[in-house]
Amino acid sequence: MENKKYRDSVFVDLFMKDIHAKENFLSLYNALHDSDLKLSDVSIESEIIDQTLYHSYYNDVSMMINGKLIVLVEHQSTINENMPLRFLDYVVRLYERIVPQDDRYKTNLVHIPTPEFYVFYNGTKPYPDIKTLRLSDAFIKEQAKPQLELTVDVYNIADPHPDKPLTVLNKCDILKEYCEFVKQVRINKNKKSANPITEAISYCIKNNILAEYLKRKSTEVDNLLVANYDYETDIRVHAEEAYAEGKLEGNKETALRMLEGGRLTVEEIAKYAGLTIEEVTELQKAMLV
Repeated sequence: MENKKYRDSVFVDLFMKDIHAKENFLSLYNALHDSDLKLSDVSIESEIIDQTLYHSYYNDVSMMINGKLIVLVEHQSTINENMPLRFLDYVVRLYERIVPQDDRYKTNLVHIPTPEFYVFYNGTKPYPDIKTLRLSDAFIKEQAKPQLELTVDVYNIADPHPDKPLTVLNKCDILKEYCEFVKQVRINKNKKSANPITEAISYCIKNNILAEYLKRKSTEVDNLLVANYDYETDIRVHAEEAYAEGKLEGNKETALRMLEGGRLTVEEIAKYAGLTIEEVTELQKAMLV
């Protein structure tokens, strides 16, 4: 059964999955890098982690472009200062999928895609126009030259300072229109409109804001926003589920060690490991394969 909490967001759809996603992504890439690449100049492919295993990554955009691995995340709540740690985990999962296991044991240098990490803050709380988060800031012992570093550039696309207009928005029309659409949804919600999302879609189509996209996908967009708009709740749910999944895996490892010992019954192992008898039986069957 599909888990509705893991539907993609409109942001993910626009920049990774829509029929025009590659064009949209390249426009954003050009804005970030002050370049003018055309689709004919580049190779763009999406890179997706198995979201049935890693639920917390469902709202991320990861695209490969000419040897670069670009990872984008949208936040609609307070920025998580631990984003570099999250991206570290993310990129390891991606490299595990991209780089064949045997290549890691070769004596010659194996080249891997160059990673870049970006967060687009689209929330309502004050935040700097642009900020860089560093993994090394979390280190217990400060190092003059960190041996492990990962940086994340955070762009406040919700309300850039009027005296310093955010260049990335000025250079990427699709991102700017998306921000205007989200803003309109918020305005309608604050006014307690009966159908804030539907009304925002109608307003934007009438005012040529994401018009082509919204005409094609108005119903889908409505569903995506209903499922994903409360980002803070989603983050809490993900954290709770990640904890539960981690605890379950630990319980299974405990049960496996007990099964290997061969001294306890299935019923006893289920009791001590915090699993059901059926779960222990399945583990036992797997050991015999």
